[in-house]
Amino acid sequence: MDTVLELVDVSVRRGQATLLDSVSWTVREGDRWVILGANGAGKTTLVQICSAQIHPTSGLAAILGEILGAIDVFELRPRIGFTSAAVAERIPRHEIVRDVVVSASYGVLGRWREQYDDLDHERAYDLLVEVGAQKLADRTFGTLSEGERKRVQIARALMTDPELLVLDEPAAGLDLGGREDLVSTMSVLANDALSPAIVLVSHHVEEVPPGFTHVLMLRDGRVVAAGPMAETMTAENLSATFGMSLQLTVEEGRYAARRKPRRHA
Repeated sequence: MDTVLELVDVSVRRGQATLLDSVSWTVREGDRWVILGANGAGKTTLVQICSAQIHPTSGLAAILGEILGAIDVFELRPRIGFTSAAVAERIPRHEIVRDVVVSASYGVLGRWREQYDDLDHERAYDLLVEVGAQKLADRTFGTLSEGERKRVQIARALMTDPELLVLDEPAAGLDLGGREDLVSTMSVLANDALSPAIVLVSHHVEEVPPGFTHVLMLRDGRVVAAGPMAETMTAENLSATFGMSLQLTVEEGRYAARRKPRRHA
């Protein structure tokens, strides 16, 4: 399979702080990766590189065959579907949902004078159907629940038929029902052979959708473990990642982790 993303000894430094430290990682077509780690582990910095939002301080980052620093990122970004809390904050609350999705064709947030044809509008609606949000098409973005907004953002990220889909903590802030609805939506995407390579960031193993194939674990900007889900998602690796003794269970493709109870003398 072709390589979609390749990082070689990538580091990111801001002043005296090292946010990523010599990260090497490869994502190929058809891969569905989840990135796990505690707050401050470097997850957001890593996905900012994956989505061509920032450049590494050192090392090589190649995205879709293009090397960051040697290409205009404004040409590269339309090939990457990206959702994050920062993107969501920039969506006008009065915007109609169908326009939130279709405006991704021009890479804008908020319709102005762009012209879209019937095929654009049909694709936007089809994507809303795909993520289970077709009933929201005529609502304004500001009236949606947090879970509904997350689904609309995923539809928007898919609008340009991207070659890489990067989802930065899509389940953050959701209640249990909203999280389960979103996990189900992402599982459908993961199991669709026509979906692009996917990179999903999370704090919690409970948010990992069935169908995801690989996991990368970060701690203090360094890779703790990376590889196929069945081999790499272990209690030992999770314990090293989060700095505590954890036990891990899996049932029907869903993971759960909790701290090991202390033994009393």
